Amino acid sequence: MRVITGSARGRRLISPEGRDVRPTTDKVKESLFNIIQFELQGAVVLDLFAGSGQLGIEALSRGAEKCVFVDSSRKSFDIVKQNIDMCRFSSSSVAVLSDAFTYLKTTKEKFDIVLLDPPYNKKLCDEALQLLGNCVNDTAVVICETEADEVLPEKCGRLIVDREYVYSSIKLTVFRCVSE
Repeated sequence: MRVITGSARGRRLISPEGRDVRPTTDKVKESLFNIIQFELQGAVVLDLFAGSGQLGIEALSRGAEKCVFVDSSRKSFDIVKQNIDMCRFSSSSVAVLSDAFTYLKTTKEKFDIVLLDPPYNKKLCDEALQLLGNCVNDTAVVICETEADEVLPEKCGRLIVDREYVYSSIKLTVFRCVSE
């Protein structure tokens, strides 16, 4: 697993071992960042269910101003911190050891881009989407990575499905913020 492009291009990242974490493939990661390439510069990003932190680190490498990494696993949290340090993004990163939903209920931060890559088929994206309305700016984009057959709601508060992209067994669902 590596950073694809930008200031940390080519850096190898540490990934948690075992079945708990499923790193995003390079193909899907490249596609994800092609979708939001013009929205990254200076953005405040949330990498929820961070795992290794690879999505948030890729966002920082490509020009995001700040990224908050949230994961409830101590092992993942420690790996995220190591990866942030290794890529020299400590000054633009905040790593939070917390349950995703507790974080969303308590944060005062507003995000431009939210990257959701939770464990598959546990309806965690649905629950996170319900809580994201108060945590995003008016022009925010939220991208959920799920299994291709997982169905997400078309609308969650201020977030509405813009597009879906399927890559073999993986689906990226892009939500955009709309005025209510």
